[in-house]
Amino acid sequence: MLYVIIARDHPGSLSARRAARPAHLERLQHLLAEGRLVLAGPHPSVDAADPGEAGFSGSLVVAEFADLAAARDWADQDPYVAAGVYQQVDVKPFVKVLPA
Repeated sequence: MLYVIIARDHPGSLSARRAARPAHLERLQHLLAEGRLVLAGPHPSVDAADPGEAGFSGSLVVAEFADLAAARDWADQDPYVAAGVYQQVDVKPFVKVLPA
């Protein structure tokens, strides 16, 4: 089943995000290689693809996991969590309707 992981950054965590980004992307690449990643990306803090020093307010991941517990466990192991980037992480079941 698909699950959505919605994370909100701590204010002022841009430097920690930058430092943890390679490890964060490596984990996403594993999901992609396994055919389990639907989409992933950050939420810019301003209305721009590259927010510069304004940074990001959080992240979104939609991926396939065996169950909710597995999705939560994966989210808990994110390098952004370990680095203190995320202040809150919500994990919910997700049903993709479109595109089919």
